[in-house]
Amino acid sequence: MAEPIEIRGFRLWPGWLDRAAQEAMVQDLRGVVAAAPLVAPVTPGGRQMSVRMTAAGRLGWVTDRRGYRYAPRHPQGMDWPPIPASVLAVWRGVTGLARDPDCCLVNFYGEGARMGLHQDKDEGDFSFPVVSISLGDEALFRLGGVDRAEGTQSLWLRSGDVLEMGGPARLAWHGVDRIRPGTSTLLPQGGRINLTLRVVA
Repeated sequence: MAEPIEIRGFRLWPGWLDRAAQEAMVQDLRGVVAAAPLVAPVTPGGRQMSVRMTAAGRLGWVTDRRGYRYAPRHPQGMDWPPIPASVLAVWRGVTGLARDPDCCLVNFYGEGARMGLHQDKDEGDFSFPVVSISLGDEALFRLGGVDRAEGTQSLWLRSGDVLEMGGPARLAWHGVDRIRPGTSTLLPQGGRINLTLRVVA
């Protein structure tokens, strides 16, 4: 695998997953969604998010009127399914860590969905990176610094790309401005799946 591209402390591997690997991973994720359906989450302030989400692993990240947090069960009460082996293989290949993630957050972006600038800071140990996997339509990803006052820049993430946020970029502000519909044929109905792998600790 080629060396990653470094952008403001983020590490990007364009095309880490080839088409066959992407298709196999999507099939694995269909099993995750069958066991733990996608939900339309609500922020603590009562705003419905434009993405739909679920999770796999020991814990899942949830949001509702009670706040942002990791929970051992899906909002509908079932346990989260295991993280698929195909997803764990990416984490191990990128990070080289013996410790596997506790959570694989699954976000689905339909047309018009976005994710505002935020920091991933609900975990207990920031020494572990967050690894992001993109599947489906391209997304305009905005990345900034640890201080929100720092400027931002944007790049297009494409299907099969893997991005690592670790070290100085672990608490960097980031978000998704929009997706570009029709840029991938991976998902029959279109849209984008983003996986983020985290050690909760």
